Amino acid sequence: MKRKNIFLLSLVFVLYLTLQSCQQPHGNSPGSEYMPDMAHSIAYEANYYSYYYNNRWGGEDSYYEYAQPRLPVKGSVPRGGSGANVAQKSVPYYYGNTDAERERATAEIVKNPLPITDAGLAHGKELYVVYCGICHGDKADGNGYLVRDDGGVYPVQPAILNSEEFKAASNGRYYHAIMYGKNQMGAYKDKLSHNERWNVIHYIRSLHAKEMGVAYNQMENGLNSIDEPAGEIALMEESHEDHDEAHGSDHGAHDGDHDAHGHDADNHDNDHGHDDEHSHDDNHGEH
Repeated sequence: MKRKNIFLLSLVFVLYLTLQSCQQPHGNSPGSEYMPDMAHSIAYEANYYSYYYNNRWGGEDSYYEYAQPRLPVKGSVPRGGSGANVAQKSVPYYYGNTDAERERATAEIVKNPLPITDAGLAHGKELYVVYCGICHGDKADGNGYLVRDDGGVYPVQPAILNSEEFKAASNGRYYHAIMYGKNQMGAYKDKLSHNERWNVIHYIRSLHAKEMGVAYNQMENGLNSIDEPAGEIALMEESHEDHDEAHGSDHGAHDGDHDAHGHDADNHDNDHGHDDEHSHDDNHGEH
């Protein structure tokens, strides 16, 4: 009887501990945590102090040290790291979609951050024909397919980019229009990358230069004193790339000749072996 009572008491105690260990949070009670680290992660966010009392992986001072700023990874781009007077090279664009912000962008974004290159102009032309020429016209005269009689009827006259107004416009005016659109024109920021936008603007400038009879290319800019031609450096880089491609092709041809030589050698061995077999059979017949 005594043993039975001890067993019952032990069973009740175990059940009590089990119930207590599974206690759910309620009211002012946080409940029971068998392994607090599974419920409270010790992971930390940079520059944010979130130490809690159950942390067992170091003291409060060491945790505070973890939360301090670190040096950025080499080559990373800081948020908002470029100057306000230069178009952002890190893609973020810090101008809103309002008339006041449009005016600010027009005034502050002056220089095209990309140098003028023949490759960039060629790429800009391809993009302009696809995304811009259908309205603004292949000659930037505002006479695109959607405006002409052979196309469709557009509700408003697209901007004539070859007009004196747009020739004198800053690069920021063009860039802001590409980012947010203007009037009936929609935004193209989701269709053109950062470099593509600027190459399109370069190509529009080249149309201005063509109408005015001045140069606007990799070696010379007779249109303005703002946008910089890439010059000889780009030519040297292109020449170096062409040399690497040609060298790779020659190397491939050399490997092909080498393989052919090896193949000829194999054929020669096969022919030689075939002659030996044939001679052996002849000799065997004579024997």
